[in-house]
Amino acid sequence: MSSAGLTEDQKRLVEAARAAAARAYVPYSRYPVGAAVLGGSGRVHVGCNVENSSYPVGLCAERNAVGTAVAEGETQVVAIAVASAEERVATLTPCGMCRQFLAEFGAEVLVIFPVDGAWRATPIGELLPLAFSLETG
Repeated sequence: MSSAGLTEDQKRLVEAARAAAARAYVPYSRYPVGAAVLGGSGRVHVGCNVENSSYPVGLCAERNAVGTAVAEGETQVVAIAVASAEERVATLTPCGMCRQFLAEFGAEVLVIFPVDGAWRATPIGELLPLAFSLETG
């Protein structure tokens, strides 16, 4: 998968997300996803998807990683990489719920994800235009 357009820091986030994906708990979908958040402190926090037999109770990797970052004292999300541990996954974007969750931390949060085998870095505001907000909603 080509990472030619990414910075070295973004590549490190992708690798951290891939490592987290390898630890995902996915007995039902068998679709491991990992996420790595770059916080305002410069620290990286990871999460993976965790499934549950009551499907809506499952937790996406992105929300898991952001929750970990907040629990560890982060107040700002600068960027997040989303990845699978499996090379065969050529496209992997955050779901709608995760997009809204990320938008809570600002439209400028950079989301790094693969599309058709190439990595892309896009602000969440472009992935979720007109996101809900109590300020605008």
